Order: sequence, then structure tokens, then C-alpha cells
Amino acid sequence: MFERAYYSYQARLRRALSNPFPYDFYFKQGSILETRFNMEEQKRERRAFGPTFGKEDDFDKERAAANRAAAQQLAEQEGESEEMMPRVHPSDEARDYKSLDRKGKRNLYLLLKDANDAWRFPQGSVEKGELLHQAAQRDMYAECGEHMDAWIVSRNPIGHYKPPMTLSPKGSPFPEQVTFFFKAHIMQGQCRPADNVKDFAWLTKQEIESYVDKHYWDGIKDILSDH
Repeated sequence: MFERAYYSYQARLRRALSNPFPYDFYFKQGSILETRFNMEEQKRERRAFGPTFGKEDDFDKERAAANRAAAQQLAEQEGESEEMMPRVHPSDEARDYKSLDRKGKRNLYLLLKDANDAWRFPQGSVEKGELLHQAAQRDMYAECGEHMDAWIVSRNPIGHYKPPMTLSPKGSPFPEQVTFFFKAHIMQGQCRPADNVKDFAWLTKQEIESYVDKHYWDGIKDILSDH
């Protein structure tokens, strides 16, 4: 209690001894901005020196009401009365991983759950005479549906992944497979996966780690954004 009273006294003393703010230099005389500053300054002084400090006379009530109306009009014009949108979206609270409205400005990546219950990025094969970026666009729509308006950013892949070597029943290794990744941006729409896809989710980089196996994660983590 004593400390609170001491710091309150020091704050009042510092305000009483400080030089007044030269508002006439920054605000045009008689302007609404000057009126609003004086009203806010009066509130600060009453908070420091008591509710009766600088109390208006009865003759000033009409002018004070006009000043408050003008300041309120200025606040509405500047949008100060508008309610700020919350930083946490309802999709975050509901843990709706199929929503693109979650995680604010964070980058979200689309992962699919295949028939083997393994989570991965959309992928497919390359047909004869097809360029890699063309195959990426076709395979993306084949697995994610055509209700997602997305475009491939570049013709050059941003990374690649080599799955672990597997052996055939005879013991000979299968031919090596390489998956090239292309960066794509979704403009509108939503993923409507094909029948061979069990589920999908929009995830941040940190969330992806808990969905995929360790070898897949080690192969893709460096091509994903931390933000």
C-alpha cells in the first residue's frame, strides 16, 4: 500500500513539474484534433490530480458536449470505434485442420493421408513427354480435386526426397524413386481429395513433424518455411 502511494505521488509530482506539451505547434487552433487532445489531456490530469481538477464551469457544459460530439465523430471517421478482429480464429479453437483460416499469417501446407495411412504431400507420376512442373500441376488436381484454384510458382523444383531403399521378395532392390517438390499457392477454393485419399489437413511446418515418419520429415523439413 505504501509503495503504491509513493509511486502515485512521484507520478503526480513528475507531471506537475514537467513542461506542458506544445499542442499549439502540432495542432491547428480550433481543430477537432486539438479538441480531442485537450479532452484526453484533461482525463490524464484528473487521473493524476483527482476528478475535480480542471472542472468545467456551468457555462461550458454546452461547449463541452459539442467537443465530445466532434471528437466522437472524428473517432468514427478514423475507425477507432471498429472492433478489432481477434488474433485467434474460431478454427484454431475448434482445431479444424481442414480450414485455411487457422494460424493467422503462418504458412499452411496441404498434407494427404493415403491408403496406407501415411501422411505426405500431394504427389504422382510423370507421364511420357511431360515436364516436371506440368506433372506436378496435373497430379495436384488429380489428388486434391479441381475445386482448388492453385498455381505452380516456378518450373524449377524447390527440393527432392528419396525414400528408403526397399527389397523385392527375391531380395533384389527396387529401382530408386525420387520425388521432386514444387511450390504452389492456393488462391481460392478448398481441397476435395480423390477416392484413394483418406483425409487431408492444412498444417504448419511444426505440426507436420508429428504427422509424417522421421525419414520423410528429415527429407522435407529444410524446404519448408518456419513462419
